[in-house]
Amino acid sequence: MSKNVEKMLKLQNGSDVRGIAVEGVEGESINLTPDAANQIAQAFVLWLSGKLSKPADQIAIGVGCDSRISGPELKAAILKGVSAAGSSVTDCGLATTPGMFMSIVFPESHFDGSIMITASHLPFNRNGMKFFDVDGGLEHDDITAILNTAAELEVQSADLSNVPAFALIDVYARHLSDTICRSVQADDYEHPLSGLKIVVDAGNGAGGFFVDKILKPLGADAEGSQFLDPDGMFPNHIPNPENKAAMESIRSATVDHHADLGLIFDTDVDRMSAVLPDGTEVNRDAIIAMAAAILAPEYPGGTIVTDSVTSHRLTYFLEEVLHMKHHCFKRGYKNVINECKRLNEEGILSPLAMETSGHGALKENYYLDDGAFLAVKLLIAVARSAREGKKIASLIEKLPPLFEDREYRFKIRTDEFRTYGQEVLRAFEERAKAKGYHLPKSYEGVRISFDNDEIKGWVLLRLSLHDPVMPLNIEGSREGDCDRLVEVTRELLEGFELLDMTVLG
Repeated sequence: MSKNVEKMLKLQNGSDVRGIAVEGVEGESINLTPDAANQIAQAFVLWLSGKLSKPADQIAIGVGCDSRISGPELKAAILKGVSAAGSSVTDCGLATTPGMFMSIVFPESHFDGSIMITASHLPFNRNGMKFFDVDGGLEHDDITAILNTAAELEVQSADLSNVPAFALIDVYARHLSDTICRSVQADDYEHPLSGLKIVVDAGNGAGGFFVDKILKPLGADAEGSQFLDPDGMFPNHIPNPENKAAMESIRSATVDHHADLGLIFDTDVDRMSAVLPDGTEVNRDAIIAMAAAILAPEYPGGTIVTDSVTSHRLTYFLEEVLHMKHHCFKRGYKNVINECKRLNEEGILSPLAMETSGHGALKENYYLDDGAFLAVKLLIAVARSAREGKKIASLIEKLPPLFEDREYRFKIRTDEFRTYGQEVLRAFEERAKAKGYHLPKSYEGVRISFDNDEIKGWVLLRLSLHDPVMPLNIEGSREGDCDRLVEVTRELLEGFELLDMTVLG
């Protein structure tokens, strides 16, 4: 493998590209340069031309970015790369990841492909590229092929003076607003959120538009919304619904302003979580439960696809309360989305694929993990509930409470970490079976379930997709159960000296 190829492939992160784009963090050197972005953009044109069997000069591509400080420089390099490769290119300005896919769908743009410049919730010095065509986000192997091609290309320049600008965020917002108006069917059709107070925390990412372009025009009171202005240094908190400080920020804002609902987005708005009026956080299992409860009347008996770290309480809620099916699959938003697609293609109705991280993709919405569209579904439910004199919290009132959960990450101290990790998993499973523990079907790692007088809860041990790490997720139903699960895990992993379990204490 040439050094150029090796260098390019280090930018691959599953089904997208990510790297260090600016200085500012000690020990982290820039590897996603404007030149690399230019080459990758050219390679995307060649890849798309091959897939569509169309010459480059008959292909149109849109490019947008989130609020990261490296976005403008990378975007200029990408625009030059696409143009130099022979395709027409449009600057979509500040955009969201789901909006960039929708630019392929919207008749106003109808691009053949699109590129979103983002690194989701990662620190300010990181950035990346996500790619779309009419079939959705590209797959892992597609990115590998593009990077291999990029390594063989020269950096190309082009005149950007005639590159058109397109206000994608306005078109995207109208699409979401129209969805709310049609679905709520209020007496005042144009103001279906009138009388509701909704608080938004955009974390200084790309989601601030949701207040001025959707909530306020549709009649909602959005007083108390915060961190709406784009700022790629993220001065207030990490824009990440999984971050405790971020969730506490939107929780406080929701309670302090007596809002009917609080919404929080990640940087590029492909994820979201919510907060109820009493401050209850609707994230992880709860946001999946809420989305499923909204969908259940329309998709009776449907299958909900989730990642592997969802809990038994979610399974109970989906299957015993909603009478749907829970398909607990693998981590990775592309994994759950592709599994949802596969099920539907085989005739198994699956309306939702969702990770505990807040990535949620609906069958009705192009299998697109779209945090803003998921927020729209919640707003529709809030508005309908208000008309019926109900609260949206009633949708998940039968979801059993979470007592305690923990995550530990065991480092593997060997370069052959994948082989060693597989050995650990085999032994973990064999030892658990020998002790008579219950091992439910798991598509990722080894899961053990306990439901007896001594322990009620579960553990999941798996191997990280990319890093020399074995994450351990545990959940206990009563006081002391997590401590007991830790001891069970410690016993089952005895003797693996290259597995650093010092985090267990």
